[in-house]
Amino acid sequence: MIKVSTIAIEITDEELVFEIVKTNNTELFATLYDRFSTVVYNKCYSFSKNRQEAEDLMQDIFVKLFVKLRTFKGNSKFSTWLYSFTYNFCVNYVQRDSHKKREKITVVTDQIKENSTVDEIEDESLFELKYKKLAKVLALLDPSDKMILLMKYQDDKSIKEIKDILNIGESAVKMRIKRAKQKVLKLYEDL
Repeated sequence: MIKVSTIAIEITDEELVFEIVKTNNTELFATLYDRFSTVVYNKCYSFSKNRQEAEDLMQDIFVKLFVKLRTFKGNSKFSTWLYSFTYNFCVNYVQRDSHKKREKITVVTDQIKENSTVDEIEDESLFELKYKKLAKVLALLDPSDKMILLMKYQDDKSIKEIKDILNIGESAVKMRIKRAKQKVLKLYEDL
């Protein structure tokens, strides 16, 4: 039997995944967790904007991942596959809880309107106002549109990387980005 610590240091992510699938070794899975937990947490946080919720999402993802590792075929890098897995999980989570989240956004927005004085609003810079308005727009945006825009502009993913993550053609990626940007502009103008 190969020592777990030796495997953890010497093999690629893909080889590690195949070894976990073959042996069902939880120590190896812990190594995989150590390699990717920060990346997964950051992605969860970008969706939830709440530390505790992001941690819960990350834990849920790794629990589901342990079961789903068998579906990784090695056609792409494991990190790309995990990125897609995480995005899909977060998008599904946001869609399930979108009604609850929209209620929270409405309450917060109403509180800001009620509690803001004219002087406070005048003191804020134009940039901050635009940022707040854009944050509201992103909160209202469909999760799949938000996901592709975050991949492109927050995570600096190339069209090819997005294509690989979403398993769609480059022209489809470009069209989805274009449509998502159009929706953002429309929502921004309507606020």
